[in-house]
Amino acid sequence: MKKLFLIIGAPGSGKTTDASIIAKNNSEAIVHYSTGDMLREEVASGSELGQTIESFISKGALVPLNIIIDTIISAINQAPVDVVLIDGYPRSTEQMTALDDILSTNTEISLESVIEVRVSMEVARDRILGRAAEAKEGEQRSDDKEEVFYDRMKIYTDPLSDIQKFYTDKNLLTVISGERTLEEVVADMEAFIKGKI
Repeated sequence: MKKLFLIIGAPGSGKTTDASIIAKNNSEAIVHYSTGDMLREEVASGSELGQTIESFISKGALVPLNIIIDTIISAINQAPVDVVLIDGYPRSTEQMTALDDILSTNTEISLESVIEVRVSMEVARDRILGRAAEAKEGEQRSDDKEEVFYDRMKIYTDPLSDIQKFYTDKNLLTVISGERTLEEVVADMEAFIKGKI
């Protein structure tokens, strides 16, 4: 049985970095997938699917539901270990409901918790625009621009209260403050995950 942890947070909350460090520290037991990275890898492959995905990502828009769900379920099923961290999902109530429908009939995957890494709009913006300023020419992500940041932030915050309520009602939501040092956030999240497995 695969144990799944979903990690959500605003752009710049540090969720991908947190999850990747925890997976690296516990590589024999935990694997981490970032929905953003999985989609960017597909784009980088130059495939037809990758080109479709890029047309959405470059505008800061959501990639279609069926593409995301297929990508995620396939990653979980092929994971080399039993504890899977996925960050950046769900980003809409449709994504949440679609995954919930699949998990309700899937006996091989158990959703253990949804961890929200919470940061203020100001912190998120400073981190994202700071990341853009530090990037070398040619390395800046197409979504690290101020106007795209606000679009991404709106996409994140619009469905957030519904997502929080859905997982709170299922007793699955845990909130961790992302406005501390990286070490503190990672230690907190890692202890929580290990307590669940």
